[in-house]
Amino acid sequence: MKEDHLTDRIEADSIVVEVTDKYTGKTFRRTLPVKYLETDNGLILYGETTEGRPTHISFLSNAAVCRMKDILGKGRDTHRCP
Repeated sequence: MKEDHLTDRIEADSIVVEVTDKYTGKTFRRTLPVKYLETDNGLILYGETTEGRPTHISFLSNAAVCRMKDILGKGRDTHRCP
């Protein structure tokens, strides 16, 4: 592990997906070649399309969504500072 690795960041070059089939109740586990990045803003999954093109999907945290709304002028109309 690197000395300068941030403790508020989780990264991996693959992920493990565990699913339980809704009809049989059997649980299956698969390791997928999907890169994973998680911070306090949410998480991002990086992979490829069926054509081999890079793609990603982001899941934002509630805090990140609130900050984005505030930046775009759609947040609350009160000052944060007293």
